[in-house]
Amino acid sequence: MFDIGFWELVLISVVALVVLGPERLPVAIRSVSKFVRTAKTMANNVKDELSQELKIQELQDNLRKAENMGMKDLSPELQSSIEELKKAAQDVQRPYAKDSEPTSTTTPSSSTDEDLPEENRIMNEGSISENKTSADKKA
Repeated sequence: MFDIGFWELVLISVVALVVLGPERLPVAIRSVSKFVRTAKTMANNVKDELSQELKIQELQDNLRKAENMGMKDLSPELQSSIEELKKAAQDVQRPYAKDSEPTSTTTPSSSTDEDLPEENRIMNEGSISENKTSADKKA
């Protein structure tokens, strides 16, 4: 990318050592490496997003070609693109279909303490006694 050789790096290191000094040079190196790492990460993110957008655009173009051909005698590439789009559309619709179905409303059953496990019975007794003490304090 920059085509920097060994001797160029040595020259830059010597100049940096003279200009910054031995106390500030490690901090400067860390700052530069952090900046380079951040720049690489951002470049990779942009590259990934562009490749995803190009893939989506390619799938849309293949779908348009399939519509123009009348969905008959499609090439295997177009057929696989159409199947992938259909699967993606179904995956998007499934969560919303579950949410749109009416949920059954259940009424809480009136269970007695004998029906509950031991831990829940103890918790119920504790909450009942707490409710009684808070009601006594209010009165």
